[in-house]
Amino acid sequence: MRWDNLTAPPVEGVPGRAAPATPPLPLALPDAVVRTFDTPDFAGMTFYEVRAKSILNRVPGTSRVPFEWTINPYRGCSHACYYCFARNTHTYLDFDAGADFDRRVIVKVNAGELVRRELAAPRWRGAHLAMGTNVDCYQRAEGRYRLMPPIIEALRDFANPFSILTKGTLILRDLPLLRQAAEVTRVGIAFSVGAVDEALWRSVEPGTPGPRRRLDAVRQFADAGFEVGVLMAPILPGLSDSDESIEATVAAIAAAGAASVTPLPLHLRPGAREWYAGWIAREHPRLVPRYRELYRSGSYAPQSYQRELTARVRIAARRHGLIRPERGEHRDVPPPTPAPEQLSLL
Repeated sequence: MRWDNLTAPPVEGVPGRAAPATPPLPLALPDAVVRTFDTPDFAGMTFYEVRAKSILNRVPGTSRVPFEWTINPYRGCSHACYYCFARNTHTYLDFDAGADFDRRVIVKVNAGELVRRELAAPRWRGAHLAMGTNVDCYQRAEGRYRLMPPIIEALRDFANPFSILTKGTLILRDLPLLRQAAEVTRVGIAFSVGAVDEALWRSVEPGTPGPRRRLDAVRQFADAGFEVGVLMAPILPGLSDSDESIEATVAAIAAAGAASVTPLPLHLRPGAREWYAGWIAREHPRLVPRYRELYRSGSYAPQSYQRELTARVRIAARRHGLIRPERGEHRDVPPPTPAPEQLSLL
């Protein structure tokens, strides 16, 4: 998606302790208000506040994801996951897919009012809306900008079905609103927990809450009556695909009260591929030959590897009383592997 649906700067509602910053605006965001915050959580980060023209995004028909409409109140993400598939979207803004993606975040400050307006339009037919499909809507900036409460309120008031996938424990703030919405429409809640190894988490997902904190949030949502899905993603070759890692992760997911677990092996699209390759070369150079072999034909590991890995997760899930949903039942089921594309890794 390009950025021709972004327009004039906001005029009010600026979060406290914020001051306009001075970096030059990217050509794709000529009217944004640029801000930095003098708090440790946002050190080195820049926020580009924009007023979007539209917020309900139709997924291209060629896409293989199991949903048709999305809401993305943010672009860029402070979670800073090295493997994030959305990194390349930042290049549409003349930003890079690496550090800029982690530190330069676009904030659609009018997201809530847009959702309400577009749900009220006669042409809208109440289709399911997926959130957290590009970048995390509960990343750190949400604690300051609070875009999600008015979005959830609008979805509740129009009884429009929706789902949220997140690594962010900040979603607990909105649990009362989500319970209200679930009384009038279908609400899907899913968390992403690829592994429970703390050292691996700190290295590859440095801006996220830890996996145990995410699983605590799973428990709280389960206790509140939600059937919470966990996307076990990504499973990293050589780092979290061992039997021991799979067993520990599935056991922790089951103990947290999750209703299902869906495994997703690592895929490396352009942008993420280069950024992740640099991380592997620095942190785990012994694995470079294996990654070259696995991803020599494109963004996805060989289907034989994917099938074998998925089977091992299924066996562990069955042992712990978790049943993986069939395709089409859960929105975060991984898409089929597309035709290979020729790329280079390292």
